[in-house]
Amino acid sequence: MTDAASHSDITRAFAAHDVDISMFHHAAHVRVAFDLLEKCDFIEAAATYATGIRAIATKAGAPMKFNLTITYAFMSLIAERMAARPAGSFEEFAAQNADLMSRDVLERWYSPERLHSDIARRVLLLP
Repeated sequence: MTDAASHSDITRAFAAHDVDISMFHHAAHVRVAFDLLEKCDFIEAAATYATGIRAIATKAGAPMKFNLTITYAFMSLIAERMAARPAGSFEEFAAQNADLMSRDVLERWYSPERLHSDIARRVLLLP
C-alpha cells in the first residue's frame, strides 16, 4: 500500500475494525494515527486509535498484543511531530520523521522491560 487511495482504504478499514492483521504493519499503524490526528483533536484521535487497535487485536485472537503504553506513546509522539512540523501529506511526514517508521523508536524513552511489561499493556506508563 503506497498510494494515497490505499492509505485511505486502510484508515477506513481500521475505523470499521476490519483490518487484515497480516497487512497491518507498523507503517500502516503510523498512517492511521496520522489520518486520525489530521481529522480529530488528540483526545478523540487517541481514544479512537486505542479502541481500534484493541478491537483488531482481539478479533485476530491476540488480545495480549494490545499495549496501552505503546499505543498512546506512539500517538503522542506522532501528534507532537505533526504539531512541530506540519506536512502536506503522509508521505512528506514519513520522510521528515523516518525514525517513527521503526518499531523500537520508543526505546529512546522507555526500557524494553518497562515498555513490554504486563502493566504497560493495561496502564499508560510514563517513561
